[in-house]
Amino acid sequence: MDVVLLERVAKLGQMGDVVSVKHGYARNFLLPQGKALRATEANMKRFEAERAQLEVRNLETKKEAEALAQRLDGQTFIVIRSASDSGALYGSVTTRDIADAATEAGFSVDRGQVRQDRPVKELGLHETQIVLHPEVEVTITVNVARSQDEAALQASGKSIQELQAEEEAAAEFDIAELFDDVGAAALDDDDVGIVETPEDQARDSGADDRG
Repeated sequence: MDVVLLERVAKLGQMGDVVSVKHGYARNFLLPQGKALRATEANMKRFEAERAQLEVRNLETKKEAEALAQRLDGQTFIVIRSASDSGALYGSVTTRDIADAATEAGFSVDRGQVRQDRPVKELGLHETQIVLHPEVEVTITVNVARSQDEAALQASGKSIQELQAEEEAAAEFDIAELFDDVGAAALDDDDVGIVETPEDQARDSGADDRG
């Protein structure tokens, strides 16, 4: 299907370009999103008549997006999820989850603006692209953790594998200390002297005299 673009579309073209796209892509995305019109003679005339207005509108939305980009770019958002000890999530973090996390933090982000090749399925820090405007894109970090404390540790640069290794080392240290304490207690018991009764002392004295 041939369409005329009403705005810049990544990897497709600029405003006013006539491009050929798959029918499904046009019907399900470009046309309902107002990003393009069927490239009919009537629509081409309509586009040319409205082109100046479209350019003004595009400039305004771009400025708004740039203002938001200055605040949003580089931000980190925490998403708490249950996961196994290996870091695999019981579920996934989707574009909706990321948009909700940003919105709760005071940024107006729609799930359609979140670029995600595939859902996040493991703990850790995940860089994600947010397309605020066809010409304005920023990068945020999604910190997926099992708790706020774990998120803070991940933010400091520690991976889930490092955190797990530290926990295992701490557990081994506690066990070693426990055995050390038990051993020390046993030694203390060995050092306690045996008190002889008077009968024992008399018997030992008699043996010495006979000797």
